Amino acid sequence: MKILIYGLNYAPELTGTGKYTAEMAVLLASRGHEVRVVCAPPYYPEWRVAAGHSAWRYQRETRDGVKLYRAPLWVPSRPNGIKRMLHLSSFAASSLPVLAWQFFWRPEVVMLIAPTLMCAPATLGLARLARASAWLHIQDYEVDAAFDLGLLKSSRAARVARWFESTLLRRFDTVSSITRQMSARATSKGVASSKVVCLPNWVDVSTIFPLPRASEYRQLLGIPATQKVVLYSGNMGAKQGIETLAEAAARLATRSDITFVFCGSGAARENLLERCAGLMNCIFMPLQPTERLNELLNLADIHVLPQRADAADLVMPSKLTGMLASGRAIVAMARRGTALHEAVAPRGVVVQPDNVKALVAAITVLASDAERRLALGKAARNYAERALSPASTIQTFEDRLASEFRQAKEGLAKKPGQFYEPRPPTAHARRRRKPATAEEGAPD
Repeated sequence: MKILIYGLNYAPELTGTGKYTAEMAVLLASRGHEVRVVCAPPYYPEWRVAAGHSAWRYQRETRDGVKLYRAPLWVPSRPNGIKRMLHLSSFAASSLPVLAWQFFWRPEVVMLIAPTLMCAPATLGLARLARASAWLHIQDYEVDAAFDLGLLKSSRAARVARWFESTLLRRFDTVSSITRQMSARATSKGVASSKVVCLPNWVDVSTIFPLPRASEYRQLLGIPATQKVVLYSGNMGAKQGIETLAEAAARLATRSDITFVFCGSGAARENLLERCAGLMNCIFMPLQPTERLNELLNLADIHVLPQRADAADLVMPSKLTGMLASGRAIVAMARRGTALHEAVAPRGVVVQPDNVKALVAAITVLASDAERRLALGKAARNYAERALSPASTIQTFEDRLASEFRQAKEGLAKKPGQFYEPRPPTAHARRRRKPATAEEGAPD
């Protein structure tokens, strides 16, 4: 099957949407599908285009058997509401020629990864012209997040944006998201329940697993074996509520046996550094390479996962899957009934968002109770092995497409714009995957 994935973020980005989009593309390619991706150059979460890539030129490369077409975009060094809109608009505009070129490839599935929804009209247009399935996969409800988190403030603009969002969502053949609650939100926006699918994020438990020894990062950072490490690793952005960790570190500054390690980057990193200035119990690190991720996650005695209360079920922190697989205790901030609470509560400690006192109490108790940390870590690991398999998510994706194609073949009622029976696999889909190479130029 020919599958075109269209989204802003992609590998080698180490966190967030790009990580999962890349893994999905590679998994689909490994199962015999022809996969192409239209995306931007890597820039997240540093908000700076990575070395070896250009913010202003179109580029092509083949990575892990997937052909990539990178379109230029403007990346603000200090993003805010308006700058983010311009940033997203620049990609939506620059990627149009690349997307239009894919018509000649005749994809059978066109999948848009949200964010950004600004690319939805072009996605729907290509799918209709190519008689392909139009699939929207939502990693982040960007419209709701922008207004609920105060990134954009106009109430009139919010009404227009939400009407526009609902109108677009209803026109996709399939709408999926990463949790049960986020999938249900699509239905509340007017999408027929028969079109909605839950495709959870996953983790490769063969690459993220509990180490039988102390992490090498303890020696690298000079952290004694007697110290309990409270680790936050990932994007440091507006939706994380990471400022609560700075307050917790300040309240625990007198504890000589607890060290906070902050690993990552993002728009809120500078503010976090300022809040932690002068605290001797805090260590900051940049994002680490993918091949070192397991070593890093095993540094934690306690993983911490803050989240703002107003971000509940608008986003699901992508870092959670790795935390669970690492087999370490987790303290998360979430309200009862949310997807994050549902995932962590049976196998970790959950406190209310923005409640620094409760967060400090949870860390204090776990730091003094090695047996409970071990029990929670084992429960988290067992859950990751049982429920977070990448194969099960991809199987759900393939089963959904097979069902739709079967209905079309059997001559069931077909609405305009729904996709047609797939063409037989081409010889290209059966070729041996080639190692990653890079090249520049116009789309082929």
